[in-house]
Amino acid sequence: MTTHPTNTSTGGPSAAGGSKAAAAIEKARSEGRTALIGYLPAGFPDVRTTIDAGIAMARNGVDLIEIGIPYSDPVMDGHVIQEATVEALANGFTVPRIFDVVEGITRETDAAVLVMTYWNPVMRMGVRAFSERLAAAGGAGLITPDLIPDEASEWLAVSEELGLDRVFLVAPSTSPQRMQNTVDASKGFVYAVSVMGVTGARTSVGAAARAVVDAAHAAGADRVCVGLGVSSSAQVREIGVYADGVIVGTALVAALRDGGVDAVADLARELSTGTTKVPA
Repeated sequence: MTTHPTNTSTGGPSAAGGSKAAAAIEKARSEGRTALIGYLPAGFPDVRTTIDAGIAMARNGVDLIEIGIPYSDPVMDGHVIQEATVEALANGFTVPRIFDVVEGITRETDAAVLVMTYWNPVMRMGVRAFSERLAAAGGAGLITPDLIPDEASEWLAVSEELGLDRVFLVAPSTSPQRMQNTVDASKGFVYAVSVMGVTGARTSVGAAARAVVDAAHAAGADRVCVGLGVSSSAQVREIGVYADGVIVGTALVAALRDGGVDAVADLARELSTGTTKVPA
């Protein structure tokens, strides 16, 4: 078993105190499982359905839930998620409703709920105001795909004060210095993008994912979760050999689009069958 240097932000069980995301991942680890993380865009197809789908995921094997804020220019998202966010916005979703979604899920489940958002909506509301409302709703923290630690000084300070997780992204293109800076700044886990490009289900995850996870672990991260392209329990099992968590988005959004909340529950249950750790 590989050991990783202790890091006060993303380190082992002793560092999980105060971090809802870390606690969820460590619980899965203690049970011999890879943590399963599910993503849905808020307000798709409406706020109530997003809440119900989040609750269904939590009750069917998902350990952490990402709720995305619909954005008018989602540069990282593939067509399935783009179409869902366009529909949510067309149906009248506004940024403050994100707190209703988070509270609706946290009130009914023990799942850690993180908000994934581009940084502009947070800046427009105000970093402190947004963070305080997120904490009050029971949210675990933020995943910020377009924010780098060098430009996150206010968020670093406010999240530390309020005990919120801050999840930054690393990718195959991340330099060693940027990797170190990102690992040091993250709290909860580090989000490893497995491929370059936009989101979307893929038949193969590829070797790049393992290289990114290994690099983050080597930089001191004890919790690294892989996202972009995961759609089956076989891929969950494959990634779980070397990663601490597996993130599924597009496949769950498609399930909600095509079959509603019941389909999300069924897919979550199927994906969770791949979380039992197998030897490397």
